[in-house]
Amino acid sequence: MSAAVDQPGRPDPDSVATVSIERHSLLSDQRTAAIVTPDARVVWLCAPRIDSPPLLAELLGGPAAGFFAVSPLAAGRDPVQRYLGHSMMLETSWGAMSVIDYLDCSEGLPTEPAGRSRLVRVLTGTGRALVEFAPFPGSGGKRLESGDGGIEARDGDARLARLRSPGLDWHIESHSRDDIARTEVDLSTGPIVLELLCGIGAGEYASAEPERRSATIEHWRAWMDRLRVPPLQTDLVRRSALVLKALCHGPTGAIIAAPTTSLPQELGGSRNWDYRYCWMRDASMAAATLVRLGSIDEAMDLLGWLLRLIDGDGVELDHLAPIYTVEGKALPPERSDPDLPGYASSRPVRIGNAAEQQVQTDVFGPIMELVWRLGRAGAPLDDRHWRLVELLVDAVDRRWQEPDQGIWEIRAAPRHHVHSKTMCWMAVDRGVALAGMVFNRSVPAWKRLRATVAAEILTKGWSPAQNAFTAAYGSTDLDSAVLAMGLSGLVPPGDSRWVATVEAIEAQLRDGPTVYRYRRDDGLPGEPSGFNLMTSWLIDAKILIGDLDGAQALFDDYAALAGPTGLMSEEHDPVTGEARGNFPQAYSHLGLIENALNLTEASGL
Repeated sequence: MSAAVDQPGRPDPDSVATVSIERHSLLSDQRTAAIVTPDARVVWLCAPRIDSPPLLAELLGGPAAGFFAVSPLAAGRDPVQRYLGHSMMLETSWGAMSVIDYLDCSEGLPTEPAGRSRLVRVLTGTGRALVEFAPFPGSGGKRLESGDGGIEARDGDARLARLRSPGLDWHIESHSRDDIARTEVDLSTGPIVLELLCGIGAGEYASAEPERRSATIEHWRAWMDRLRVPPLQTDLVRRSALVLKALCHGPTGAIIAAPTTSLPQELGGSRNWDYRYCWMRDASMAAATLVRLGSIDEAMDLLGWLLRLIDGDGVELDHLAPIYTVEGKALPPERSDPDLPGYASSRPVRIGNAAEQQVQTDVFGPIMELVWRLGRAGAPLDDRHWRLVELLVDAVDRRWQEPDQGIWEIRAAPRHHVHSKTMCWMAVDRGVALAGMVFNRSVPAWKRLRATVAAEILTKGWSPAQNAFTAAYGSTDLDSAVLAMGLSGLVPPGDSRWVATVEAIEAQLRDGPTVYRYRRDDGLPGEPSGFNLMTSWLIDAKILIGDLDGAQALFDDYAALAGPTGLMSEEHDPVTGEARGNFPQAYSHLGLIENALNLTEASGL
């Protein structure tokens, strides 16, 4: 079935060309995630949890940082990659050989708290294939040991993972700090199944691989079949919905921003951040989008996670941190990983995120918007949710007049950001609506607060010099986040000042298919790329002001930014035409779905 191979030398860090971010694909079991290149190299895997140290990290350090590769030995056609149906199961085919990759979702694994993960690779076809496995050595080094039915990756006495591969003969090549295992397999004898097992009890099975593969496909397909998908860019909307579901942490209900850290916003620059955590702003927006598609479970689970944070851990809502781990804990202190040179040599690679310590008063708005959408959808809201509504409005009442770092988490002195004030207004506005629509309460004080917040924003947020609403009180710098003023309903679509703001943002911040957040000096070196969510917001703004043709054209451009398997990163570089930032990004996918829904409604489709 197989033969050991002896190929001297560990791969040189520069021996594999950097793959454009958008050409990668994602695997998920809703507890962790893997990133796969177009030629079926698994180049990123953190286990057993999404924010655990990486077991495979070639994405951020080249082959020397760890990978799991399969490839045909004979030269053939370039690989073709696709997801199988409406699932997160990936197939890569070279014609004579194919590999199906998935993170096992059978046997209740997506919601199991123990943290078991099984990365399964099924090779089929003809001819011979090369399999290579090398874990990320890290600071201490990792060792591979051959055993009955496979090999183990160990860090000292601790077993990190087991590569289950019955019948295969591995050659393990040892180096000063790390090992690499290789084997050749003959595909003519039948399918070859490789299973990388991580976590407690990960090697225990109740069913054979074909049954687990079917159950994994069904896990995703059954969920997708419940959704109401608009008729625009249907396949891409479905894929975007699946990405949002894949970013939901099954055991807790948290939703992460992205499964990666430190994919750069600028090649060679330092704008590299760790997104493997739950931002309540991002998470609420993602869950709210799924509510519009007809799925309320993710939203209810996220609110359950938040309520446990408040009730169980004693977190005061008006001092809610911007970011938590998926388990609702504080993040580790932000640090740089000295063992990883970064994607395309973009240092530093950051672990943790110092934005956890910031004041971001905009967070209250998206949470309340989520509760409001659930109320409109007829979700089973109860006294716990009414208490959450009250706490949110109380938090706004106490904190809306404070300056903050805002949605862009500027690492500089706080300002009175117009977007943050708008989100405070939205929290109170949706609270008023919920009080009457769902909970049958009278809230005259909330209505007065709503009017007070609105009056200040409309007065202090306007810049006569810029003839637009601007980033912060007293400033003249444009910020595309102020599009939220119209999208939230704070100003009516026909308000001349908001229309002027939309036009100014398009003229000064749009570059082809992308929209920049701002163009001011934010205190960091280098320049960020265009921000995909802001492109989405401009599309929605153009819908509101009646420019449907312009909105549709920009939406088509936006959809074209998706990679070959339909995934989108955080940002887009209009100069190179490549994706930038962490990948795949919840913001970018929820924005595309919202655009498709809004264009469908506006066009009467």
